[in-house]
Amino acid sequence: MAEDVRINVHKGLGRITLTRPSALHALNAPMCETILSALERWAGDPTVYLVMVEHEEGTRGFCAGGDIRMLADSGAADASEARAFFNVEYRMNAALKAFPKPFLAVMDGVTMGGGVGLSVHGSHRVATERTVFAMPETGIGLFPDVGGGWFLPRLAGALGTWLALTGARLKGADVAAARVATHFVPSELVANLKKQVEGADFSVDAAGLLNEILSRLTHAVPAGSFQPHREVIDRCFALDSAEAIVAALEADASDWAVEQVAVLRNKSPETVKVALRQLREGGRLTDFRDNMRMEYRIGWRKVQSPDFLEGVRAVIVDKDNAPAWSPARLEDVSDADVARYFEPLGPDELEFD
Repeated sequence: MAEDVRINVHKGLGRITLTRPSALHALNAPMCETILSALERWAGDPTVYLVMVEHEEGTRGFCAGGDIRMLADSGAADASEARAFFNVEYRMNAALKAFPKPFLAVMDGVTMGGGVGLSVHGSHRVATERTVFAMPETGIGLFPDVGGGWFLPRLAGALGTWLALTGARLKGADVAAARVATHFVPSELVANLKKQVEGADFSVDAAGLLNEILSRLTHAVPAGSFQPHREVIDRCFALDSAEAIVAALEADASDWAVEQVAVLRNKSPETVKVALRQLREGGRLTDFRDNMRMEYRIGWRKVQSPDFLEGVRAVIVDKDNAPAWSPARLEDVSDADVARYFEPLGPDELEFD
C-alpha cells in the first residue's frame, strides 16, 4: 500500500484519504495502484455500500494533479516511468468511471489534473468555496488527460473546450455552476458532512441516503461568473479549428474575447490543437475506455515532445514563464503534427482487465 494514501472500510464506507500534503496530494504511481486495487476490491464487495475520497484533515488539498517533474524527467530519458504512471492512472480513472456504487468526492481545495480524474468521474462531487478547478495542461505542453476528452465535451455548450484550451480556473460555486461538481457545500460544513456519512447506514439505499444528507447541507448555486460570457464561449469555442476559434474571438472584439486570445497565444500551439482534436473525438465516443485508450496514445508520445519538456522547464524548473514553443504559432502546426499523437500503439495499447 502506498504511504501517501490511506485506505480503510468502516460500517460499509470505503474511504480513500490522500496523505501527501507536501505535494498538495499530487498523485504518484503507488497511490494510483493502491486506489485502483481498492476500487476493484470494493466494486464486488457486498459489505461496501459507498466510497468517499478526501484529503487529510488539516492539510491543503484536494489534489493538485500528478507528478509533472517525474513525467518530464522520464520523458527526457526513455519515458518508461511516465508511461507506467499513465497506465495505472488511466486504469484507475476507468475503474472509477465504471464503479457501480455511489462515489463521493470531497473536492475541498485545489483540484487540478490528476485530482480532477480522481473526482469528476464519481457520482457525487462536492465543491466548497476553497475549491479551485483547472485543467492547465496546455500551458506546459501536456494535454487535458485523466478523462478530459470524455467529461469536458459533455459540459454545457462549449464550456469544456474553453476550459481545456485556455486552462481557465473555476473557483468555489463556479465549479458546481459548470456541473464539474454536483453539489456546493461551504467548507465549514464539510466536517458535518463527513460525520453524517460516517454514521449513516447505507445498506438499504446508499444513493438515496447520500442524496438526502447532501440536500440538507448543500447551498444554492448562483449563476457562474462565466455566465455573462457564455454566448461568446458557445459561439467561438464550438468551432472545429484552433485558428477559427481565435479568429472568432478576435472578430467579437469584446474585452473578454481579446483576453482569451491573449491567453491562447501563450499556450503551446501544438498542444492546443491536440487538445481540441482530443475533445472532439472524445465527445463522439460511446465507451469511456476507448477515450482512455486515445489519451494513452497521446500521453505515450506527449511526454517526450519538445513542447512538454520546454513547458516544464519554463513553468516548473526555471520558472521564467517564457516557454519557446515549437512551432511557435498555431498556423504552423500541421494536421500531420497533430495526427501522429493519435496513431495506434500496437502491442503497447492500454489494456483493461
